[in-house]
Amino acid sequence: MAATKWTIPARKGLAVKVAKGCTFSVVNTHGSQVVDTWAFNAADMAEFMSLEHSRAGFRRLVSRIGDTYLTNKRRPIVTVTDDTSPGRHDTLVAACDVYRYQQLGHQGHHDNCTDNLRDALAALGLKATETPAPLNLFMNIPWEPNGDLFWNEPMSMAGDAVTFRADMDIVAVFSACPMDLLPINGKDCIIRDAHVVVG
Repeated sequence: MAATKWTIPARKGLAVKVAKGCTFSVVNTHGSQVVDTWAFNAADMAEFMSLEHSRAGFRRLVSRIGDTYLTNKRRPIVTVTDDTSPGRHDTLVAACDVYRYQQLGHQGHHDNCTDNLRDALAALGLKATETPAPLNLFMNIPWEPNGDLFWNEPMSMAGDAVTFRADMDIVAVFSACPMDLLPINGKDCIIRDAHVVVG
């Protein structure tokens, strides 16, 4: 079956269905774009990739090739099969939302990953029961032994990609994170598109 390439528009979201056993790659097309990533059980949207359960499963803060993410029912949902990036991703930070931008001093509407998740699912006629913590691909949040966290620009390069195998029929959702008040999408704080290749 031929691969299908999808665009994650800058500042917006995308949801795609991926059958069990199929692979999908999240491509950092320009090298500097964080992509919030979620996976839901296609048969039960109340079951989803859970980072707190997954960290306990693979026993580290960031997955490596071969590691499997678990659902909130502790079942395998996606497995990392390849990663051509430096491997710096974040599993700690919640999806940005209107409250985060207000906290940072923004006035009025600001695109955000929480709304992007909702809108991307709505385009497929679906709705999440909650906003799970996302896997923030390419997001560089270093941690220090004393517990301090830092919001740094990505270490990834143009074309770097992370590939997953779906371990059940899933709905995968992606958001080209619109955060432009911190340098998590590069020092220039310009939001860019990214891509997903399924199959």
